[in-house]
Amino acid sequence: MTGYFAGRTLGGLARDLRSGAATAAGLLDRALESVDPALNAFVTVDAEGAAAAARTADEELAAGRDRGPLHGIPVGIKDIVDVAGLPTGMGSAHFDGYVADADADCVARLREAGAVIVGKTTTHEFAYGASGDTAVNGPSRNPHDPSRISGGSSGGSAVAVAAGMVPLAIGTDTGGSVRIPAAFCGIAGFKPAYGAVPTGGVFPLAVSFDHVGVLAATAADCRTAYRVLTRRPSHALAARDGLRVAWVGGGVPVAEEVADAVRRLVPDAPAERVDLRALRRVFAAIQDSEAYDVHAERVAVSPELYQRVTLDRLRRAEHVPGWRYVRATRERARFAEEAAGLLRRYDVLALPTVPITAPEIGTRECEVGPVQPALLSMTCPWNVLGLPALSVPAGTVRGLPVGLQLIARAGDEDLLFQLAERTTP
Repeated sequence: MTGYFAGRTLGGLARDLRSGAATAAGLLDRALESVDPALNAFVTVDAEGAAAAARTADEELAAGRDRGPLHGIPVGIKDIVDVAGLPTGMGSAHFDGYVADADADCVARLREAGAVIVGKTTTHEFAYGASGDTAVNGPSRNPHDPSRISGGSSGGSAVAVAAGMVPLAIGTDTGGSVRIPAAFCGIAGFKPAYGAVPTGGVFPLAVSFDHVGVLAATAADCRTAYRVLTRRPSHALAARDGLRVAWVGGGVPVAEEVADAVRRLVPDAPAERVDLRALRRVFAAIQDSEAYDVHAERVAVSPELYQRVTLDRLRRAEHVPGWRYVRATRERARFAEEAAGLLRRYDVLALPTVPITAPEIGTRECEVGPVQPALLSMTCPWNVLGLPALSVPAGTVRGLPVGLQLIARAGDEDLLFQLAERTTP
């Protein structure tokens, strides 16, 4: 965590830019100097394009044109999100040589806000995995211990922020792919409500669960980026006392040390049960069916171009029966009604982001069972329900970060950020 942006906030950087203590070109130079190839956070760095954007940002600020809190800020973009003129490789040999001809909608909004796109960050192949260790360009590595996974699938974005290479990065989240690496890397990650940020120009994984999200050092910085991406005006939060917070359990195993570390942040929250295990089954049936729909032709024509782990998952997904998909969509609606009832009684739900600390790269079993289901067990339910979800640092267990996950109703996102400010260690 020695990169220039470690410990710096978007607000502080914005003040430096406007006071003359920093320039966009200078911040870009710091970002480029901070890129650490050993961590494999970036798969493509666009030094030339970023330099042109930084020059424009400086010229505009000098001329009195201020585009807002991201003006001149270096940003990383996950490599399943199109950036015009740059490769979009999806972590796969299938897209070797493909170059996007237009910006994804979320990237266009960042450019409108004056952000400087530094490059593309490493993704788990096709975003179809939560570990971040399966890609044609290799695994992204946890900056707290490079022998361990970053989490995924937005692992490169999390590593880039956690290691101080950039202060902000874009990820996607279909089952936890922003929040899992945020928790493992010791930063904040926010998945907005379903549909809040447009997904045009983002390669799909499972269209009814796919979200664009943000990763930053703090929850406040996530909120700043979220406001830009949703084009919602930024304003001072009206502090709300007496937030009703529930601690959520639901039949999935959690490592005791992780549960204890996270629970300490919300010690007085009453316990409530959500059937996370059943929601995980709903998630799996729908995600696998929708993922296979995206990949069926590639599996049939060029299976050898997939990483073995990805191909095996797609082969299994091929055999999800239609009745299971139909039943899962019906169960999804029922669970949404139950969650709505719970969120009428409470403002925010709290639980660990991930039930374990980051395993070593290549590990397939952990103290609570198989790694892949464990990673998703506490995050994917909120994709099924489409609710906004925020992961914030909750300290460490044996030197490795763990995360607190906060859930609210769509429209109550500011309550998540309020509670995060009060609870972050």
